[in-house]
Amino acid sequence: MMPATRADNSMRPLSGRHALVTGGARGIGASIARALLEQGASVSLLGRNRHALDEAVADMSAAGDVAGFAADVADPDSVAAAFAAAASRGTIDILVNNAGQAHSAPFLKTDARLWRDMLSVNLEGTFLCTQAALPGMLDKGWGRIVNIASTAGLTGYAYVSAYCAAKHGVIGLTRSLALELATKGITVNAVCPGYTDTDMVKDTVANIVQKTARSPEQARAELTAGNPQKRLVAPEEVANAVVWLCLPQSAAMNGQAIAVAGGEVM
Repeated sequence: MMPATRADNSMRPLSGRHALVTGGARGIGASIARALLEQGASVSLLGRNRHALDEAVADMSAAGDVAGFAADVADPDSVAAAFAAAASRGTIDILVNNAGQAHSAPFLKTDARLWRDMLSVNLEGTFLCTQAALPGMLDKGWGRIVNIASTAGLTGYAYVSAYCAAKHGVIGLTRSLALELATKGITVNAVCPGYTDTDMVKDTVANIVQKTARSPEQARAELTAGNPQKRLVAPEEVANAVVWLCLPQSAAMNGQAIAVAGGEVM
């Protein structure tokens, strides 16, 4: 089947909507961006690496209207400048807060800098980007905010206390804001992937190998052991859940934290 072209964009459910995806140049974020383009949205990618953004835009441009903006989501001034630039392409109707970092350490070796890094990117970044996008959504009376949390926001994992705390915070923010905006035509939800086949998980595997002398195969098996399907989640599976939450027909989905993890969290 040939992919849809811009000429038949009006037949797709997100036609005319402008989506912004943070951390959109690679991994889960890039898969989400492609899926939103396929549904007719124009997409703005946010990321810290200008080269990676340019490569992603070039790769996705055949699928639709896409542009990239460099920003550090943990820096208020950087966020404000990037969102102002992105808004020149139209009001942001859909915000996907995907940018994040994960680092592991035993609790007593989790220093203040690691703690702040995990909260600033994963939680404060979500806060800053949501504040930047929300006024336009309120003016329109329509919006979709999807926060990419983690199963670490639904349960606990050893040796990632700072990351777990940040992702639990993201889910708390999601639920609170969903209630605050429930009558405004704006929904706020979280998608919580389990271990997903991305560069972040490859880095985790390498870290396990380095610290424990396990083989890469053993490290990977350790990560997939908690998934009843005994596999890593595909980025496209996460993107599918995100796009569903963004559709006009999903207006009753609000304040939810949906695990995409093969049944690991129920």
